[in-house]
Amino acid sequence: MTTFIRLVAAGIACLAVQCSFAVTIPAGTTLVVRTLHNISAVDAPGKAVAMQLDKDVVVNGKVALPAGTKISGRVETSKRSRTLTRSQSLTVNITDAQVHGRTVAIKTTGAVSLENPFARTTRRGVQVSTYSYQVPAGAKVQFRLAKPLEL
Repeated sequence: MTTFIRLVAAGIACLAVQCSFAVTIPAGTTLVVRTLHNISAVDAPGKAVAMQLDKDVVVNGKVALPAGTKISGRVETSKRSRTLTRSQSLTVNITDAQVHGRTVAIKTTGAVSLENPFARTTRRGVQVSTYSYQVPAGAKVQFRLAKPLEL
């Protein structure tokens, strides 16, 4: 009987510790990430994109997600998209994060456009760029959470 009571007490203690580390990052929070590799305007939609959190995400004065957290994403649209015209932009979205050894799904307000870093604007305000361009590794991108993120 005492063994059973000890096991129950240990289980409750573990749950209490786990709950004390639980954090909810509210919807609307901005996540600032940096790309880890080049992304091409002609990458196929669905291609995986590796990123990492550029700034700590703080909730109630505590760091919920530290800078450097691995973030996964994907190309949503590109010049290679069959349903889009050649003038469509390259967009990416994040899908999940690696938190405490587990994968946590992320729902954002939508894909973000990655502009051509080498495009130029003429005197008449027309933007001139090439069909294919590379967004370099280290590019900073901001996403906004559409749903709270439970950690």
